Amino acid sequence: MGRRAALLAVVAGLLLTAGAPAAVAQPPTTVAQPPAAVAQPLAAQPPPVAQPAVPPPTSTPFQTPDTSACPNRTAPPPAVDLSEAPAPGQPSPTPLPVRKEAIGGDRMAGCGLVLPDAGPALPEGLSAHAWLVADFGSGQVLAARNPHGRHRPASTIKVLTALLALRELDLRTEVAGTDADASQEGSRVGIGPQGVYTVDQLLHGLLMRSGNDAAHALAVQLGGVPATVSKMNALARLLGAQDTRAATPSGLDGPGSSTSAYDLALIFRAAVREPELAAIMGTKLIDFPGFQEKPGFQVGSDNKLLANYPGALGGKTGFTDDARHTYVGAAKRDGRRLLVVLLRGEQQPVRMWEQAARLLDYGFALPASTAPVGVLVDRAPAEPAPSAQAGGEVTRAAEPVASGPAAVAQPTDGRRTFYVAALALIAVSMAAALWLRRARGRRGLP
Repeated sequence: MGRRAALLAVVAGLLLTAGAPAAVAQPPTTVAQPPAAVAQPLAAQPPPVAQPAVPPPTSTPFQTPDTSACPNRTAPPPAVDLSEAPAPGQPSPTPLPVRKEAIGGDRMAGCGLVLPDAGPALPEGLSAHAWLVADFGSGQVLAARNPHGRHRPASTIKVLTALLALRELDLRTEVAGTDADASQEGSRVGIGPQGVYTVDQLLHGLLMRSGNDAAHALAVQLGGVPATVSKMNALARLLGAQDTRAATPSGLDGPGSSTSAYDLALIFRAAVREPELAAIMGTKLIDFPGFQEKPGFQVGSDNKLLANYPGALGGKTGFTDDARHTYVGAAKRDGRRLLVVLLRGEQQPVRMWEQAARLLDYGFALPASTAPVGVLVDRAPAEPAPSAQAGGEVTRAAEPVASGPAAVAQPTDGRRTFYVAALALIAVSMAAALWLRRARGRRGLP
């Protein structure tokens, strides 16, 4: 019995040894977990340790942006959704051409901070990837970050929509609201079917409450959405805003959407020079018509700077998932008027209107004699003359291409020479044939 027991013990030991690798292969954390811990009731758990209050994480946590490597010289950052996907069968728009010489001066070509030689310390907490501060009257750019870097405008492009509408429509014209207006995506002022609104009221709803329904109603009056977008882009080019391509009248993201802090400064400055638009953007509260059974209601401005910053003149906010937060505004102090633009910012560490306020404070603190870092142009600059490139090639970067029947009828120099030679040969041949016929007639030959 003793020898049999010993044998059984040896076999049992071998069996245990054969099962050991499976236990070793388990992660150490799994082995260290006591099974009983899983079954413990909540009451048996140790009391939680108090943690300091931490704000919930966001998709894009704040960090001071570094744009010195020019990440957006040609195009905005990639879209985060499919809002900019072209329609089926349509190609994606190519990026707008980049000028060799930046509009507004040599320093406007900078991608990082563009600051005056002397001045106060730059305020902290600026989350915008591109911003600009300028004197409204003279157009002198006081400071900027990545002024021509390309980003999406979001609803700040409504300033361009409003400027176009003011130039083409009568403010007293009455417009009937439609279901298409009321069903627009995003922010709306409250237009509805059977409601009647003047163009002036639509502009208030567009700029004060960022109404996409008002943008659509105005676009219909301007010839439809595609025609309006085309006109907006033509107006942008006329103003010198050559980084700008609107995709929608409302600023909702669309294929090829683009602008820059410099361009928005041009557009906003042109708009505020119009007394009607300046008054609208400076309005805090209006009465707005109702529709059907809905009575009229009051509409307040969503521009927090207007309500909280002394001397604020007005402005426009914007946000989409692709554009992030955008802002343009102006303020007056001690006889000076400054404008500010911020693109691709976040509402932290302080809200966007507070970041705008800090930049305005910075601008007002600069002495009036401070040398500017650039200038806002009043119109599109003349295109540069043809210039010889390396290798002797001559380029005409922005020369317009002729189109239409007249363009087809214009031969090149080489073709013109060929046509003249061919006509001359035909004329000589006809003259020779005529001479030969006459000669035969004089000789009595058939």
